[in-house]
Amino acid sequence: MTNFQKILLQTDFSRDDLVTLLSSEGDERQQLFHRAQSVKLQAVGNKVYFRGLVEFSNICAKDCLYCGIRKSNEKVIRYEATDEEILETCRFAWENRFGSVVLQSGELSSPTFVNRIDLLLQKIKQLSNNELGITLSCGEQSIETYRQWKESGAHRYLLRIESSNPDLYRRIHPENDFHSFDRRLQALQDLKTAGYQVGTGVMIGLPFQTTEDLANDLLFLKQIDVDMVGMGPYIEHEDTPLYDFRSSLKTKQERFDLALKMVATLRLLMPEINIAAATALQAIDPAGREKALTIGANIIMPNLTSIKYRKEYQLYEDKPCLDEDAELCRNCLEARIELSGCEIGYGEWGDSKHFIQKS
Repeated sequence: MTNFQKILLQTDFSRDDLVTLLSSEGDERQQLFHRAQSVKLQAVGNKVYFRGLVEFSNICAKDCLYCGIRKSNEKVIRYEATDEEILETCRFAWENRFGSVVLQSGELSSPTFVNRIDLLLQKIKQLSNNELGITLSCGEQSIETYRQWKESGAHRYLLRIESSNPDLYRRIHPENDFHSFDRRLQALQDLKTAGYQVGTGVMIGLPFQTTEDLANDLLFLKQIDVDMVGMGPYIEHEDTPLYDFRSSLKTKQERFDLALKMVATLRLLMPEINIAAATALQAIDPAGREKALTIGANIIMPNLTSIKYRKEYQLYEDKPCLDEDAELCRNCLEARIELSGCEIGYGEWGDSKHFIQKS
C-alpha cells in the first residue's frame, strides 16, 4: 500500500496530508475521487437535495474586491424583487417539491431590510404549510437579527468566509472595519449561538493563494464545526479590482480541477456535513456540478430567480443558466442528476446529518 493510499484511509488528517491530497494528479487523483464517493455513500447516502435559489436583490453595502455586485460597480443595474415575486417563486419551489429555498441578496442590515426578511419568512412558512425549508444568505447581521429570523422560520444560514487566511482575506477586501475578518468570524459564531445550521465556504484559485492556504481552509471548516459548505472556483469579473491580477491566476481548468479535489477532500475530512455542488463549477465545465455530485457533493441549487433579474446578479463572469426559467432549470437538473447516478430527495429538507447528531 502506498503512502497516498494510507492517507486516503485515515479519518484524521494533518495539514501535510491535506496538501498531499490536494496536489494529487492522474491515478492518485482518481483514487481520491473514488474514496470520497465511497465515504459520501456511507455517511450521507446517494440522495441529492434541492435548494431553490432566489436571488431577490443585488443591492449591497459592501465593496469586496472580487465581487461583480460590489457597491462601487456602477455598471450594475440594481434591482429588488417584489415580495409578490419572491413568494410566487417560493410557491413554485413548494409545489414542485424542492424541499427548501435559499433567499440570497447583497449585504444590507437596515431596519427596513431586517423587517422585510422577517415578514417574508413568515409568509413563506404560511404559504407552504410550514413544509418549505429556508436557508438565508444575507450577510453579516447582529445576533439579535439572526435570532429574529430564526424565530420567523429560517433554519440554515450561509455566510462564506472566502478565505480563512487573515492576510489573504485582507487582500481581497477593502481595508476598513466594515470588511473585517474578525467581524466575519464573529458573525459565524453568532449564527451557531442562534441555533442555525451554519454554512460557509471559500473561493478556490484566488490570486496570492497557495495549496497550503486551501489545506488550512479545510482545517478551519473542521475547527469551527461547520454544518454545510458551499465553495467553488474563483472566476474573475472584469469590473472588479481583483481583475488586475488575472495574469497570476491558474487556468480556469486548473481552478476547476482543484475545486473538485477540495470537495472530495472535505468529504473525507467531514463525512456527514452537507456539501453543495457550486454553480461556479458549471461556469467552467457544462457538467461541473454533476461531476461534484459524483465525488462528494450532495446539495444542488437550481436557480429560480426571475430571468429578468438574473443577468444583474453576476458575482463572477460567465454565470450559467441566465436564460433558463425555473421550470426549464428544474427539468435540466433532474436529467443531469439522474445521469450522475444520484437520487433526488424530493420534498425533503435534507438537513445536515452532522448538525442533527450534534443536536
